Amino acid sequence: MASPASRRILVTAALPYANGHIHLGHLVEYVQTDIFVRFQKLRGHDCIFLCADDTHGTAIMIRARAEGRGEHEVIAEMRAAHLADFAGFEIGFDHYGSTDSDANRRLCAIVWQSLRDRGLVAGRAVEQLFDPVAGVFLADRFVRGTCPRCRATDQYGDACEKCGATYSPADLVDPRSTLSGATPEVRSAEHLFVRLEPLQEFLRGWTQSSGALAPQVANYLAGHFLGEPLRDWDVSRPAPYFGFEIPDAPGHYWYVWFDAPVGYIAATEEWAAARGGSWRDWWQAGDVPPAEIHHFIGKDITYFHTLFWPAMLAAAGLTLPTKVRIHGFLTVNGEKMSKARGTFVLARTYLEHLDPAALRYYYAAKLSGDIDDIDLNLDDFAAKVNADLVGKVVNLASRTARWLEATGLADRYPEDGGLFARAAADGAAIAAAYEDCDFARAMRLIMAAADRANAYVDAEQPWKLAKAGPASAARLRDVATVALNLFRQLAVYLAPVLPRLAAQTGNLVGGPIRSWDESQQPLVGLPVAPFTPLAARVDPARIAALLAATTPSPPALSPPSTAGAPMTTDSGAPLAAEPLAPTCTIDDFSRVDLRVARIVAAEEVADSRKLLKLTVSLGGDTTRTVFAGIKGFHAPADLVGRLVVVVANLAPRTMKFGTSEGMVVAASGAGAEGVYLLSPDTGALPGMRLH
Repeated sequence: MASPASRRILVTAALPYANGHIHLGHLVEYVQTDIFVRFQKLRGHDCIFLCADDTHGTAIMIRARAEGRGEHEVIAEMRAAHLADFAGFEIGFDHYGSTDSDANRRLCAIVWQSLRDRGLVAGRAVEQLFDPVAGVFLADRFVRGTCPRCRATDQYGDACEKCGATYSPADLVDPRSTLSGATPEVRSAEHLFVRLEPLQEFLRGWTQSSGALAPQVANYLAGHFLGEPLRDWDVSRPAPYFGFEIPDAPGHYWYVWFDAPVGYIAATEEWAAARGGSWRDWWQAGDVPPAEIHHFIGKDITYFHTLFWPAMLAAAGLTLPTKVRIHGFLTVNGEKMSKARGTFVLARTYLEHLDPAALRYYYAAKLSGDIDDIDLNLDDFAAKVNADLVGKVVNLASRTARWLEATGLADRYPEDGGLFARAAADGAAIAAAYEDCDFARAMRLIMAAADRANAYVDAEQPWKLAKAGPASAARLRDVATVALNLFRQLAVYLAPVLPRLAAQTGNLVGGPIRSWDESQQPLVGLPVAPFTPLAARVDPARIAALLAATTPSPPALSPPSTAGAPMTTDSGAPLAAEPLAPTCTIDDFSRVDLRVARIVAAEEVADSRKLLKLTVSLGGDTTRTVFAGIKGFHAPADLVGRLVVVVANLAPRTMKFGTSEGMVVAASGAGAEGVYLLSPDTGALPGMRLH
């Protein structure tokens, strides 16, 4: 199956705002985009993936002011954090820039002048909301109130999430500032606008007939925006504001949504300049074949990318998007991400507990290319990753590769009942699904091939052939050769989703996976390296630890005040029942490693009258299993999330219920009515040592 003729494809993801860290909701988009780009490169196309930090606006200015730092220091710190998070999830940008760059300033001026030349810029006084406490005019995102159209409460200052209406923040009913909570004042200031009404027919034609938008998106725009005259777009903000000052309007700054999308072009310019090229090769038709431009965005910023942005591009005579690919939001366990529920998970927190490849695969299995929300159900996440990646794909190699370490692959490809050929024929449908961003369908086709391959191994039973000795050696080599080729074929198809698995597969047999066409021909006569583990099962204890690390700790309860109360006399019965042990030296004590730990999972041991099985976190991804004799005194559900003290260096003890890797410190004694777990003081963190 030959790859189609090479295409020139420029791909962008929405620019992450430099005022916050990357979370799992953001990663839906960046993983989706990265899979699409890796697929196009594997097909041999000239494809580049560009992005940048979105750095301007009131939020950065307010944050810098609150922290006593300059805005550039804040955005530099966030850039480093964003890049580290993206690298952790194997997001492979070809260039990652910043909207605060000199290139972006120059390109904003070019687009602005084009709008001026076409008479599309107008100025007029605007009554705008001003925060009298923070001392700033309020950007749309910093005002919330009641929608003036449908009366939905707690809506942003520029658009209603309920009915889709757009409006001015001053139109909100009962507005409030999200910066200070103050009721904003209405003040008048000069603003500059882009007149969209002259471009309405162009926008109607482009949105409805260009093929750049999904039908439901085109219909939404027609019904909510294009059915009535488009209002002018406010593109300036008065000082104080962190951004680019407009060259021909001193004291006015381009609104963040003007300079942010131009950041796509600026990132292109920086990437191209490093290679001796120009951004115009990608954004302006000329002597070179026109490039495809694909934008990946969330549904919350649809109208910026489907109305305002194409209007800017058309006015400047630049290439319009080939596709605007819009995805839905992420829910966790069926609900919006919530800090209170412990489901607002930062990318960095996830990386401290779980394998990023698992999340990449799960997102791929959920993404169908439409705009519906997708759900991260954590039980389903563990079950699907364990069943598909470990149980179906990696299992093929782990069960057969070791028998080829001495001999290598067979010199000819053995008869396999048409398995390799059938999966090779599936390559066209898998490729079409990737092209349409219907990754869920691609994963289903790939896993169907994996099921067929595993059925072959189960039927041939190579482990029995191995036991049969030399008489079955040739057949064993043939069976293992088939299985390993079917595994590598799956790894090629999964390479856009699982680049690390593709690299590991190349190290095992056949060398680096560089082309989609490698799925079409089996390998023969090549050496096979010693097998090393390729994927680990998702451990529910690690999921519990992740949620525990994300869930805010409840406020500590202060003990009842004893000020002025008479001192009680403690009974000597516990000490008499268990006298003090012989003295020890400080060296003896220092050998016992007492650590603060958090209980992340607790369950009863069915066959024991005394034991509970606890999983405790010592911080990061370090967990221990401890069997504690506290059954009947503590309910398992009440223990999860509690801080305790454990003996962390106790030698593991094998019991009939499992291996205990430590001991939870508790108090009890003769005549005592319970077993009392010791809890650290407020502020202690898992991993801290007791001295």
